[in-house]
Amino acid sequence: MTAEAPLAPAALQPAKPSSGAITLARHGEPALSRKVWLTAAEYRQFWARYEIGGLLPGQTPPARLSGFVRQCDVLVASTRLRAIESARTVGEGRDFIQDEVLIEAPLPPPPWPSWVRMSPKIWGFFARFWWWFFNHHAGEENRRQAEARADVAADKLIALAASGQNVVVLAHGFFNVLIGRALLKRGWRRTLREGHKYWSTRRFERF
Repeated sequence: MTAEAPLAPAALQPAKPSSGAITLARHGEPALSRKVWLTAAEYRQFWARYEIGGLLPGQTPPARLSGFVRQCDVLVASTRLRAIESARTVGEGRDFIQDEVLIEAPLPPPPWPSWVRMSPKIWGFFARFWWWFFNHHAGEENRRQAEARADVAADKLIALAASGQNVVVLAHGFFNVLIGRALLKRGWRRTLREGHKYWSTRRFERF
């Protein structure tokens, strides 16, 4: 009797790469001081300066964010200077992509009288409230347009992560929230949320 030949191993199918993680990080602290009291008109000017300004020097990004960046395959930043400088700081010289789709949603203040004076932080709260709930956009991008832009941003990031690449984004506090909502709608899970402070992160994964 002849011995049976051993069964040939089944053909190995290449494993389909799973999606990498997407980490949304807020930029570092800007150089523009918020220790002022402003009218609505002055806040509009303040926000215009904020949008073109860079970072307060001498910052050290948190260890967790630095670790995510060291382990990521793709680093992306908004085209605002504060995001670009944040990517340069935490990236320690590595290359990164810049994309204007990631810029912050606008913050036009409500048209309140000049005797109303508040800090930029409080103006920012009311401006976002009026923008979100009352569609006050003063001719700038409105809520629906910003949400559509967040959908575009989410799809771009998903495409980057689709082949298993980990992606870290240096962008902006509120627009990161909108991107996160878009990722959740697309079946991603939020596995980390650190709040809204400078350098804070939100991490999303697809299981």
